[in-house]
Amino acid sequence: MSKTPAIPDTVTVTVPFRVAKRGGRKEVQLPPGANNRSPDYTLIKAVARAYRWRKILEAGDMGTIAELAECEKVSPSYLTRVMRLTLLAPDIIEAILDGNPPSMGMTELLDPMTPVWAEQRAKLGYEER
Repeated sequence: MSKTPAIPDTVTVTVPFRVAKRGGRKEVQLPPGANNRSPDYTLIKAVARAYRWRKILEAGDMGTIAELAECEKVSPSYLTRVMRLTLLAPDIIEAILDGNPPSMGMTELLDPMTPVWAEQRAKLGYEER
C-alpha cells in the first residue's frame, strides 16, 4: 500500500494586487496580464452619455454644444471630450461594454485620437476582427 501525503490544515494563496482610488471609490487592480474582466462602469456611462448627446445634437433638439452642456449641467469642454468616444471603432465600443476596456484609462481616451479605426485598434491593443 502506498502512503498518501497528509493534507495540510491551511492553504496559503497569494494574489498580487493593488488598491487604487477611482472616482472617489476604492478599486482592486490586478497586475497586467491577469484575467481582470470587471466592467469599467465609469467608461460605460461615458460611452452611453456620448451617444445620447450625439443623438440630441443630430436630432436638432439642441442648437449648440454650449446649450446642451448648460442643459446637462456640464462644461462644454467636458461634453466635447466625452463625445469623442463616439468616434471609436464599433468593436472597441463593444469590448468596453462587454467588460474588456482598453489598457489606458478614460482620461487618455478623452484625449484627441485618430479617427482611423485600424490605428485606434493598434494604439489601444485590440486586434482587428
